[in-house]
Amino acid sequence: MRIAAAAVLFRLFSALLAFLANVVFPDYQREPFTMWGTPNLFWDTFTRYDSGWYFGIARTGYDVGPAVAGGRSNIAFFPVYPLLMRYVGRLFGRAPGDVYLGGIVVAWLSFVGAMIALYYLARLDVPGPRASRAVLAATVFPFAFFFGVAYSESTFLLFTIASFYFFRTGRWLPAGLCGAVATAARVNGIFMLPALAWVAWRRAEPTRQEQIKAAAAVAFAASGCAAYCLFVYRETGDPLIWAKALQRWGYYPGGRPWTVPVTLLHALLTHPYAFLSDGRMAPYDTLNGVAAIASLAALPFVWHRLGAGYGLFMLANLWLPLSSGQFEGLGRYCAVLFPAFIWLATLRSRFVFDAVIVVFATLYTLCLALFTNVHPLF
Repeated sequence: MRIAAAAVLFRLFSALLAFLANVVFPDYQREPFTMWGTPNLFWDTFTRYDSGWYFGIARTGYDVGPAVAGGRSNIAFFPVYPLLMRYVGRLFGRAPGDVYLGGIVVAWLSFVGAMIALYYLARLDVPGPRASRAVLAATVFPFAFFFGVAYSESTFLLFTIASFYFFRTGRWLPAGLCGAVATAARVNGIFMLPALAWVAWRRAEPTRQEQIKAAAAVAFAASGCAAYCLFVYRETGDPLIWAKALQRWGYYPGGRPWTVPVTLLHALLTHPYAFLSDGRMAPYDTLNGVAAIASLAALPFVWHRLGAGYGLFMLANLWLPLSSGQFEGLGRYCAVLFPAFIWLATLRSRFVFDAVIVVFATLYTLCLALFTNVHPLF
């Protein structure tokens, strides 16, 4: 109850902070859509960039035509969040703004549930007070503002954490069910499967019946993505056309994952002032890139302290965006890397942990203001 109340209060504070930023600072560029049809300094802070794609799916469904024709399509966005957005929105009405309102409610409730789930998952490795530290770190991570806007991050995080919790405690049916929802919520859900398989193998009792249940849970977790691929196949004849649609935004996974961090570090170490002041995207690329570099730096410590399951989860979910060669979206991908927050909670030095939280909170405020004022931080 304490964690739920704190999570709600933080979301309210964050919404107020976004509203003040929208009042004080001018928008960097005009947003092509608004929540209620006319500009609103409070409500529009929740509906930027990809929110419009989710709205389109929730409002009218998938449009596969552009994907088939080789263009950008909402088929690149997985279905769980926009479907929840649609049906929760109908509780408020049938106006376009009600759909967005449904998305905000889903995001907020998912965030509250994710923080509660993270606390109980962290308790499997650390005492209660330190588990609360993990929740705090996840809450104020610089890109955690995405958990409170009309995006799918908080929903994906909730079901990912819940799946890991049930896998680790040997509750195979809810483990597979939550995993299936997670893999149908975001494309990076697919990359949690190796980690879930490892956790299931380590947790299952050495009996044939238990091992079959564990394997079935992993297969069930994969069924969420498989079901979406089946739907896409029925609509287009190509079960993976959603992956091709992602390439229309410049994402080409499979490249060299070290290119982005090496390029950024070289620029920051050799000519930081010129890089940050001259390039239009440099400040945003730096925020995204530093989040990825910090997560990479934490990876070996997570693997050593918390085990290979969490290490595999972070490794796979960092490889996907880094191998595309894009800075865009790296911060959002890192925001759901919950093992890093649990590892931070294990730090012995309270001074170091508090320093990390201060840095997180400061950058959180900056990133929230940039996103709110329609800077290209998405």
